[in-house]
Amino acid sequence: MNSPILWAAAGTGFTFLMTAFGASLVFFFRKNINPTTQRVFLGFAAGVMTAASVWSLLIPAIEEAQASGGTGLVPAAGGFVLGVIFLLLMDHVMPHLHLGEKQPEGPHCAWQRTTLLVLAVTLHNIPEGMAVGLSFAMAAQHGGDSASMAAAMALALGMGIQNFPEGAAVSLPLRQEGVSSMKAFLMGSLSGIVELIFGVLVVLVAGSVQPLMPWMLSFAAGAMLYVVVEELIPEAHLGEHSHSGTISTLCGFLVMMILDVALG
Repeated sequence: MNSPILWAAAGTGFTFLMTAFGASLVFFFRKNINPTTQRVFLGFAAGVMTAASVWSLLIPAIEEAQASGGTGLVPAAGGFVLGVIFLLLMDHVMPHLHLGEKQPEGPHCAWQRTTLLVLAVTLHNIPEGMAVGLSFAMAAQHGGDSASMAAAMALALGMGIQNFPEGAAVSLPLRQEGVSSMKAFLMGSLSGIVELIFGVLVVLVAGSVQPLMPWMLSFAAGAMLYVVVEELIPEAHLGEHSHSGTISTLCGFLVMMILDVALG
């Protein structure tokens, strides 16, 4: 399997399955997630995504641009800014509702509260899918060499680890909203399918024009860090003196850094 699209599908398929496994907890636990536990999950995800943005996306983007004979600064900075703008626009044009909030964001619509909750998590998963898909595509373009493939696997593993509690963080609140266990599981799982979709789509774009790869890598980094700064870190620190959110963020960063260095 040396096709970049197949590798991207395999990597994002794994992260999607981890989301589904997390969502399946709704069959075993009927209660909502404890606020402290939720802060830990969000903080850990923030740490993983921050580390992944640096080691798995921005640094490879610079190296890819330099290997092509250009400077790494322009695609790294330019793609990063475009990724931030993309998520900023998505925040404004897509109706969504964050967990624990009463008022939805984005344009007013008559969609159900449960639909808006799923869309909020779906927004998070777009840059994650792009990151994993591009990482595997880049490894395939390098002939599947061990270093590139190990780095892609480390990123997929890190994203998969943080997707497990994310799936539960969607399905359990939906159950509390009165949705059946099966429907809550399906909606929680489908919130992760966007990773597979965008992981493959972004490879189709970057694969057709090779010089776009550094731009797309940094684009995914900018989009992910937007999610981290805009939503995950603030939500991980809800409440007074949220040391649990701080420590879990640092732990997530450490785990992703270790995975990337050890496997990369």
